[in-house]
Amino acid sequence: MYNKLFIFSFIVLLAGCSSTSENSGRYSMKHDKAPDAPVDVSHVKDAVPQVEPKSRGGNKSPYTVLGKQYYVMPNANGYTATGTASWYGRKFHGHQTSNGEVYDMYKMSAAHKSLPLPTYLRVTNLANGRQVIVRVNDRGPFHGNRLIDLSYAAASKLDMLSKGTAHVKIEALDPRAWQNSENLISSPVVNHQVSVAGRYLQVGAYSSRASAEYVESQLRPILTDLAVIIRPLTNQQGTVLHRVQIGPLKSTTSLADLTQKVEQMGYATPHLVDFP
Repeated sequence: MYNKLFIFSFIVLLAGCSSTSENSGRYSMKHDKAPDAPVDVSHVKDAVPQVEPKSRGGNKSPYTVLGKQYYVMPNANGYTATGTASWYGRKFHGHQTSNGEVYDMYKMSAAHKSLPLPTYLRVTNLANGRQVIVRVNDRGPFHGNRLIDLSYAAASKLDMLSKGTAHVKIEALDPRAWQNSENLISSPVVNHQVSVAGRYLQVGAYSSRASAEYVESQLRPILTDLAVIIRPLTNQQGTVLHRVQIGPLKSTTSLADLTQKVEQMGYATPHLVDFP
């Protein structure tokens, strides 16, 4: 009897953020909800990729939830996928995630069924080009064909709260490469100029060329010595995304100052990209 109770408790913990699970007594509400009033999360920064060991909890492979077996990937190198994103909020706020941390719906986090915990992801809403960076610290969603569950804050920044779901692209970020790229731009220049030609700050990616041109027109007046370009990209579904980028960046460019300027204009998730 004790073994059965232990197994059941373990399954409930793994089920984490599954928004269709019944109230087992662990949560104070049966169905998930948003905050009683809309919350301004514009001040919430993206998750910053950091080199971390795998979490002690949540990485057991395989594991079983609701009668289905799932396998955890050994690493997230090169991982990318497109699919449906959902989000989770008040029901799970303040409760443990699968890796033992506490879920905070106002932070940039997410749940995924098979990525190792933690993993950092760039998430793009393919309907509007908005992007966020999240840290995966939970398991789920365990129903339908949904790819990822996002925190309330992340979903708000992607403008998907009202609809509830969004068609997204997710890309795993390498914390080592991320930190190296930031250090290269922000490090001081000593006795010589360091060439960083080919490195750009991407402001966003838009399905509409007109939207990209509008963003370009808004950015130009605040930039005195950097160009703003629109670089089209055709994704695997044949959709053209118009990426708005600033650069190439110079050795004298302060990435922190440039990013702050862009964010103050309402573009919350600029990130570095490289081109030959």
